Amino acid sequence: MERRNFLRGAVIGTSAAAFGGSLMRGAAYAAPAQPGPGPYGALGAADANGIMLPSGFTSRVIARSGQTVSGTSYSWHNAPDGGACYTDGTGWIYVSNSEINPSGGASAVRFNSSGTVTSAYRILSGTRQNCAGGKTPWNTWLSCEEVSLGFVYETDPWGVNAAVQRPAMGRFKHEAAAADPVRQVVYLTEDESNGCFYRFIPNTWGNLSSGTLQVMVAGTGTSGSFTWQNVPDPDGSPTATRSQVSASKKFNGGEGCHYANDTVWFTTKGDNRVWQLNLANSTYELAYDDSLVAGGGAPLTGVDNVTGSSYGDLYVAEDGGNMEICVITPDDVVAPFLRITGQSSSEITGPAFSPAGNRLYFSSQRGTSGSSSGGITYEVTGPFRT
Repeated sequence: MERRNFLRGAVIGTSAAAFGGSLMRGAAYAAPAQPGPGPYGALGAADANGIMLPSGFTSRVIARSGQTVSGTSYSWHNAPDGGACYTDGTGWIYVSNSEINPSGGASAVRFNSSGTVTSAYRILSGTRQNCAGGKTPWNTWLSCEEVSLGFVYETDPWGVNAAVQRPAMGRFKHEAAAADPVRQVVYLTEDESNGCFYRFIPNTWGNLSSGTLQVMVAGTGTSGSFTWQNVPDPDGSPTATRSQVSASKKFNGGEGCHYANDTVWFTTKGDNRVWQLNLANSTYELAYDDSLVAGGGAPLTGVDNVTGSSYGDLYVAEDGGNMEICVITPDDVVAPFLRITGQSSSEITGPAFSPAGNRLYFSSQRGTSGSSSGGITYEVTGPFRT
């Protein structure tokens, strides 16, 4: 059975319905995704913003680092990275991290129901190299520091409540976070060449001030079963969290992380893989591996941030590669969705869908200049599958 196929008949119509076909297979693992025709057709010529898109899709620039966001008095941050969208009345908010050290932090831009920018503002300051993060079910943004002994900060996308440091979630080189409301845990990736995959179990769901940090324990293969084991000292000093549990499974540069329908996906940049954890039966496998593409010519390299659509498609942004966001469909086809031209010294970050699912936000972290001060944040609108 195809990896995520049964989802269409399982709980169709909800965002969580989008993933999880592997649950029907038990321990029979599917082959990783292979190249094929994308759901939206071939990419067209680059538009005025230098973005190649399928027919029917259009792009616009939302913000540029160091410049005032149009319609506001707020200057957009440097090196935009991980992001997420939040419903705001009839409009929405897009939050974005800043991957600079020091100062880092995160900002937000607010849109009305027609997509017009109405305000922009800071939601986190004084932190270090905020790379990716994750959205919580209670509508906060977890902003993660990608530095040794880094923290997770819980922030308010509306900018009303002060950001709060969450040391109980562990101190390590954090990358991304993904909340699982079924098991009431938060999954965490670690950007180290011998990093681990973690989950944080809050003592009270919705309150991240205290709880238990655990690490994934499994064999050395690319598929199998897994368990969790407590990290003795989440503070990570003097012994790094990834070195405290001898049986912990190592991953080569953890990056983006996404949860839906009893499944969590995360990417590892060191080996260009997308991993899939089937949480209902505690097994793991590869959803994509560029070295296993038949005939070579892998369309997706430099895997980084990842998000999912309500239809069941995964969207994986490239750090390098040829500056594409690629889509992995529920029937295990991988294909380019868009390509940014003329920005080969940059990376794509922060993909996130608007609440209605018809707008995709993302950034080119260093833009055309190749510098952190040259970041550009975009919006693509079009007939996305929902």
